[in-house]
Formats: sequence, structure tokens, C-alpha cells
Amino acid sequence: MKRRPPEFYDPEKVGTLYQPDFARIAKAAAAADLPAASEDPTKRLLLFIDMQVDFCHESGALYVPGALDDIRRLIGFIVANADRITSIACTADSHVPLQIFHPGWWRDRDGNPPPPFTTITEEEVRNGTWIPIRDPEWALSYVRQLKARAKKELLVWPYHGLIGGIGHALDPTLWSVVMWHSLARRYEPYWRTKGRHPLTEHYSAFGPELPPPGNPPDPGRQEFMEHLSAYDHLFVAGEASSHCVQETLKDLVETSAGDRETLRRVMVLRDCTSPVQHPEIDFEALTRQQFEQFAAAGIVFLSSTDPLPE
Repeated sequence: MKRRPPEFYDPEKVGTLYQPDFARIAKAAAAADLPAASEDPTKRLLLFIDMQVDFCHESGALYVPGALDDIRRLIGFIVANADRITSIACTADSHVPLQIFHPGWWRDRDGNPPPPFTTITEEEVRNGTWIPIRDPEWALSYVRQLKARAKKELLVWPYHGLIGGIGHALDPTLWSVVMWHSLARRYEPYWRTKGRHPLTEHYSAFGPELPPPGNPPDPGRQEFMEHLSAYDHLFVAGEASSHCVQETLKDLVETSAGDRETLRRVMVLRDCTSPVQHPEIDFEALTRQQFEQFAAAGIVFLSSTDPLPE
């Protein structure tokens, strides 16, 4: 049976800022007459990553082209499968202004910050092309280790995901659908914030690119992994496929130790995620190659309109 969207849902409002009508959402949840999540014989978790204003709105600080339609398709997936999605988990990229990947951390010889999407290499830090304004020893060590261990260069991003700012919030329409599903199925959504430590990037939902010095392990990581492991199927969507989604999947592959049966329960909604667009780097092609490797490892790639596996 095809389920109609809740009456508060207007696809044209995706990508706009507004105050959701809580009473209307709650009324629609009661009218949905869905069974409690606790009754599900097969437990299915939808994890969507960083579908925040800064990434998903055209006015956002780091807009990912395609994100608005990703949200609309994801909402369609939630509505169509509302009685079979047991619960929803959301991550949020959560930053402060002075972080190693933001322009304010660096200056050139004339005192100017780097423009967004500048690549900073170890050689450039050593020769003074780019000068960190704090923690210079760590900054040099960071770019060196990043290249050696993660095979990446440090990329300067626009200020984004700033805690307390509008850009940090989920898209209001998607947030409304999460609230609706939570009330209709009687469970608490799971929220995972990531990325606040100033000395490292933090793409993956599980951990940073490099552990910062003297920093204890993230106590929320183990709790988060235990939460995910409680489900029979894990569906993944979010932004951006080239970064936070990709690194989360990479960690899932690594923590599974190559167990294909474990990875086959991970299902990526391939039409609910899009890559960052960079003026010089073809992140779309790189993402496609990485996703092919994930598929070879056992992760399943689905469309949001495909039937859910039993």
C-alpha cells in the first residue's frame, strides 16, 4: 500500500528556513497510526549524515549540489517505509571558528588567510607559504601525518557547521519528518555530533582523521557503534558522499575486519547522497571509485525506491 506523505509535508519547503509547526507534526504522527518501533521483528536503522543547512541549502556555507533532491528522496524513503524503519540516527558536523581546516588558522607571509579550497602541504608549512597562528608544531605534524597515514593533503574549507549558528541545524523539513516518525513509532532518535576538536578534521561519524595529541578517546564512539550493532539492517544517506559519508563507510569496512556478512547489512541509498564540487578535484569520480571498492567488500547500494530487503 502506498503511504501518503504527512499533511504538513511540502516538498517545496525543502531548502528553506522556517519554524516547524510542532502541533501539526504531532497531529499527523497520531493520525499515521503506525506500530511501535519496539514491535518490529526485523530492526532497521536509518543513519543520515550531516544533512544540515550549511551543506543542503543553496545559501549554505558549503552547499553540496544535489543535496536538496537528496533530501526530498530521503523523505520519500522515510514516508514509504515508515512502518519498517525502526528508528533514525542523525549526525551533525559541529565546529568552532578556529579549527585547523578553517581559514582563520592560517596566514600567508603578508598576513592573509587562505581562500576556501586551498590545499596546504607539508612543504608549504615548512617554507612559510602558510603559517599557522597557533600550535605550529602540531600543525606541521598534522599535515605530515595526514599525507603519510591518510594519503591526503589538508584542504581549507569555508567556515561551516558552526555550533549555535543556523548552518548547524538540520534542514527544517527533514527535521520535521524525523520528529513525525519518532512520535508515530514511539522511539527517541539518536543524535551524534562530531568535529568540535580544533586540532583535527572529523569527517567520519566514528572518529577524527588523526587523534589530537593528549586527547582521550571519544567516549561517544563506543556507544554509537553499540547502537548501530543492535540493528539487523543499517541504511545510510547524507552529505557529502565524497567526504563524511565515504569516511563513515570506510570506518565500517575497517571495523568489520572484512566480514562480508556484517557488511551486507549496510545499505547505502545511492540517490540520497552527493559529492562536494571542487574547482580542481573531481570528487565525483573519486567517490565512484571508492564506492565500487565498498561494494566489492560487501556493502549494498540501493535506490531509495527499491523494496527493502527482508
